Amino acid sequence: PDCLHIATEGPLGWAARAVARRRGWRFTTAYHSRFPEYVHARTRLPTRWSYALLRRFHNAGVATLAPTPAIVADLQARGFERACWWSRGVDLAMFTPEGPREPRGSAPVFLYVGRIAIEKQVEAFLALDLPGTKWVAGEGPERARLQARYPGVRWFGVLGGPELARLYRSADVMVFPSLTDTFGLVMAESMACGTPVAAFPVPGPIDVVGDSAGGVLDAD
Repeated sequence: PDCLHIATEGPLGWAARAVARRRGWRFTTAYHSRFPEYVHARTRLPTRWSYALLRRFHNAGVATLAPTPAIVADLQARGFERACWWSRGVDLAMFTPEGPREPRGSAPVFLYVGRIAIEKQVEAFLALDLPGTKWVAGEGPERARLQARYPGVRWFGVLGGPELARLYRSADVMVFPSLTDTFGLVMAESMACGTPVAAFPVPGPIDVVGDSAGGVLDAD
């Protein structure tokens, strides 16, 4: 190959890295997910152990592509030597305020879109005492448990782009409860559909929402 990009630190990523190093190929890597925090949430393994492993993986490349300036700064502070910014975007022809909407009542609708897993803190959203209804789109290992515990929530499963845009523009707020995402593309999709975001003031939301009129960042 003329160029080699390793998109994940999983088994295939390590295998590709080994081949590249053996053959003297230069390569770039990507930092999409905060795996140390995910692993800690599931196993309580200290994050410093996981970060040490990830530094070894990424520092062998010529660049580590991260989605936001805040994540780049965090990686640099943790010893990642060649972290640089590689931003994200959404299809503005698909994610737009104009288009079909999901039938709903007059009460407020609070929407979560994403993987339904412990590190996403979906239950922190579902447990809130809010007026109106909660909608959830996505799939993951926590869905069965949460669906049984919160029967009043409307569950949509995994949706494609047009169906997802329909859901965004039908809600009043898109709630993003995660503390560990590197970007959170669903926030950009929601704002493109004209629906504001509620999120914590942490990396990801800080860069995607920031101090724009697209949402509110708060510890509550």
